[in-house]
Amino acid sequence: MALQMVLVFLGGGLGAMAREAFMMLLARDSTAFPVDIFAANLLASLLLGLVTGLKRSDRASARAVLLIGTGFTGGMSTFSTFIFGAYSGMMEPSDFVLSIVYLFSSLVLGFIAMWVGLRVAMRPRTA
Repeated sequence: MALQMVLVFLGGGLGAMAREAFMMLLARDSTAFPVDIFAANLLASLLLGLVTGLKRSDRASARAVLLIGTGFTGGMSTFSTFIFGAYSGMMEPSDFVLSIVYLFSSLVLGFIAMWVGLRVAMRPRTA
């Protein structure tokens, strides 16, 4: 059990660092749409789909799922950051609609990214 906790801890720290790097690289402009959080969450969804698909097709270990799926992607995309991005946009009445678009597109595109990751990872191997 200690090894599993260490894997999640390491992955979570690396994922949080990756999220912060995204937020620095994709600094927001003056719009309410949080591109930085949006991109980090979509990438995390894709990675979670990939590692889950690889595990389901017996090409990734349970330890890889803990490190990458639970730790890294969990640290990279947090619900609180997602909600903060929407809340920040709703502070200005003129940005309310854009904030709703952010919430909706994050959910829909996050689902699609997860699905793509699963599909790619679960493709049959070619000889």
